[in-house]
Amino acid sequence: MRLLHLGDLHLGKTLGDFDLNKDQEFILNQILEIIDEKSVDAVLIAGDVYDKSIPSEAATRLLDNFLSKLASKQVKTFIISGNHDSDDRLNFGRTLFASNNIFISAIYNGCLDKRIISDGNTEVNIYLLPFVKASVVKHHFPNEDIVTYEDAIRVILDNANIDYSKCNILVAHQFVAGKGEDPVLGGSESAGTLSVGMIEKIGYSVFEQFDYVALGHIHSPQQVGKETIRYSGSPLKYSLSEVNNEKSVPIITIDDSKKDVNIELVPLKPMRNMRHIRGKMQDILNITNIDSPDDFIYATLTDEDIINDAMGIFQQVYPNTVKIDYDNSHTRQNEQIDISKIAQNKSFSELITDFYSLMYNCDISEEEMDVMRMVAREAGVIDETN
Repeated sequence: MRLLHLGDLHLGKTLGDFDLNKDQEFILNQILEIIDEKSVDAVLIAGDVYDKSIPSEAATRLLDNFLSKLASKQVKTFIISGNHDSDDRLNFGRTLFASNNIFISAIYNGCLDKRIISDGNTEVNIYLLPFVKASVVKHHFPNEDIVTYEDAIRVILDNANIDYSKCNILVAHQFVAGKGEDPVLGGSESAGTLSVGMIEKIGYSVFEQFDYVALGHIHSPQQVGKETIRYSGSPLKYSLSEVNNEKSVPIITIDDSKKDVNIELVPLKPMRNMRHIRGKMQDILNITNIDSPDDFIYATLTDEDIINDAMGIFQQVYPNTVKIDYDNSHTRQNEQIDISKIAQNKSFSELITDFYSLMYNCDISEEEMDVMRMVAREAGVIDETN
């Protein structure tokens, strides 16, 4: 049996002022081709299907078209909600979808959703765990000692009556860390890893008895702790911190008779890549240095003087330039400022954005900001309205 693992589609997302609808349609069609080429039996979508809780019309059309094609191929599809999704909206029509082999679990109701799939030779249990907060789990298990997210997930699994002698796959959307380390949140070497505290972090050992864990929430493709606990990563680059990512989709081949699990990473090639270019404007825009002008471009200029209408000049050559910043003697002096003063008269999001920019010289991604807000809420630093 072969399964394809997807996550963090973020349908409807924009990159700066640029609509990614065509880019997302292109990559979804490429994934459909991979499904045919690899004879995939089922698709696992690990949350953040949409970029916003109220998706655009274009985003819902994209998903409708993708799911319709999967149904026509008789490929079983399993979808959970992520923190960007509206649970109720994603859950709408789940009974009707199930009749077409599209199984949606968007709301945790105290029971871990289980589905059984078989290809005649191999039988696999698919467990679907939508994004949950510790407080939600505490509501269903008031007598359990639940403080952290890891406590919550352990309680969910302990009460699911899972037969680990069978072949079991879990689809989840959480922040899972390896032993003594956090997953790489972005992809750039400059950003490295971002430690965000212990409240929301779940140790990978919670999932060790599963034969494969299909994770969503982190955009950089990677294994966590062991090869069979894995983030597929987003299918496209959605932030500067992902610029060095090599996007792919995991194909999981399972032989139930031996409980053998083989993972193949199939590369994805975007319609338009994302690149970070750096240097003096005259050098970057020299005709001999211009490469792939349709790519999404982040440019760092090393010119000492601010160039008037730099964006307009750049977009004549690179029409999809997203952002331009500077790295010169003036900006390096700014790095020496007293960071204790940046908190004055600023919201939590503004504060974190400015601090991140000062530390790493690039923008914080939405997924990283979501994690920071999550930690801040759990710590009582901000309330749910911020």
